[in-house]
Amino acid sequence: MNNEPILNKSLTDWKKLDNIEDEDIDFSDCPEITSEQFASATVRRGQKSLLTKEAVTLNIDSDVINWFKSQKISYQNVINTLLKDYMKAHQ
Repeated sequence: MNNEPILNKSLTDWKKLDNIEDEDIDFSDCPEITSEQFASATVRRGQKSLLTKEAVTLNIDSDVINWFKSQKISYQNVINTLLKDYMKAHQ
């Protein structure tokens, strides 16, 4: 399969975009996010880590792990992110 772009030149009118004011942008086809959607959003910081992950066995209080699981999110990734943030804050 050829991964080369079909067009060598962008068709975007960058000068026109540079001159558009925020209030001139038409958001009519973009509905506002609901509080339910916002509540179920997942925070993503930066790019995927190039570091490898290691499987571990960890004893966590059942009420804590059950709360994370009940959030209907990728709870293991969220816990990893929280631990990484804690690590960075305490270095």
